[in-house]
Amino acid sequence: MKALVTGASGGIGRDIAKVLAARGCELVLCARNEEKLKETAAELRVPVRIIALDLSSEENCRALYGMTKNDGIDILVNNAGFGVFGKFYDAPLDEQINLIDLNVRSLHILMYLFLKDFRERGSGYIMNVSSVAGFFPGPLMAGYYASKNYVTRLSEAVAEELRRERSGVKISVLCPGPVKTGFNARAGVKFNLRSANSAETARVAVDGMFAGKLLVTPLFGYRALEVLSRFLPRALVARIVYFLQRKKGAR
Repeated sequence: MKALVTGASGGIGRDIAKVLAARGCELVLCARNEEKLKETAAELRVPVRIIALDLSSEENCRALYGMTKNDGIDILVNNAGFGVFGKFYDAPLDEQINLIDLNVRSLHILMYLFLKDFRERGSGYIMNVSSVAGFFPGPLMAGYYASKNYVTRLSEAVAEELRRERSGVKISVLCPGPVKTGFNARAGVKFNLRSANSAETARVAVDGMFAGKLLVTPLFGYRALEVLSRFLPRALVARIVYFLQRKKGAR
């Protein structure tokens, strides 16, 4: 099998690539940083192609598809993304638009393009990397939480469409809590909640994807939190999240 992994230069994306390589998958790795991609590729004992692109550009998303559509991609891992911390009206607008372009538009474009090929073939896996943030409103990281809500709900909706047509294509959405990666530094936050191990998160993600699971949420505590939130008033949930988010800014 062959997998395309975006955001593969570090964190969960890199560790997902390692897990897939250990399973014998050939890889196409995409991220902005070519040097880090080369470092990742050098650690893997399978054929690896690296493509350095900034996927916040629609043109580059289409270019990535064009460069790989004939490579026999069986698995698409949409992992590229980042967060912005701060009040909605204080955080720089350019950063927020860039977040939307990368977290939402690039994922949507790549999922759409590859899904057409997968459906025609009757097989394939798509893993969209979301977050437990995708289940909640997120004051102080409003754009990031909203982007992950989009990813989670889009994945659920498309999975139901595929189920109803009995397609062999499987959609999974990874919804981890805080993970020890470079995400914190780019977002400008420090997590006060328990952070998961990136390598273990990647293993659970890949196992869940191949098992055909739709929602993959590592760590029982975060699965329980998501379930509990369904029974709380939305205004209360927003206040609780604000309280937790405010602590992140204390660096």
